Amino acid sequence: MRFDPKIHHRRSIRLKGYDYTQAGAYFVTIVAWQREMLFGEIVNGETPQGGDVVLNSFGKIVAEKWQWLETQYEYVELGAWVIMPNHLHGILVIHDNGRGGSRPAPTPPIKTKPLGGLIGAFKTVSTKHINLLRGTEGIPVWQRNYYEHIIRNEPEMDRITRYIESNPLRWVDDDENPNRIQK
Repeated sequence: MRFDPKIHHRRSIRLKGYDYTQAGAYFVTIVAWQREMLFGEIVNGETPQGGDVVLNSFGKIVAEKWQWLETQYEYVELGAWVIMPNHLHGILVIHDNGRGGSRPAPTPPIKTKPLGGLIGAFKTVSTKHINLLRGTEGIPVWQRNYYEHIIRNEPEMDRITRYIESNPLRWVDDDENPNRIQK
């Protein structure tokens, strides 16, 4: 089936009118294509206490490429993040023109990618490396979109950080867990 704009309406889930290139902290969730358990497993995750994430080679690529964002773009800083068997949760902070410090001479402003551009770059490089490793050029690794939440204050940052850090412990009840028992 071909794309027909008369019947295929892709509604944006982004905050209308918000400038996603501006400095700020963002909580993002990026999900694997068709929620495939591609990046590893939760060990001892069948207990109410949850378990630990054990990444496979694809998960290790995801970790490496997520960290790549911080080295590739000087205005990006990573907060808490975790790779789950089929998704990634992370805090991505965009700073004004780099991570601070004084410069002796004026420099032109850095062209800042919007949040979607940063996520797109991450998806592109991680997909390329995963598909190279598994010999599946052109096969999707990630779902088309991603979830984001603008972090507005320190208490919210603390709450989201705790959520990310404890995510493996709650795998049995995670909405992204295909083996989750519906209550």
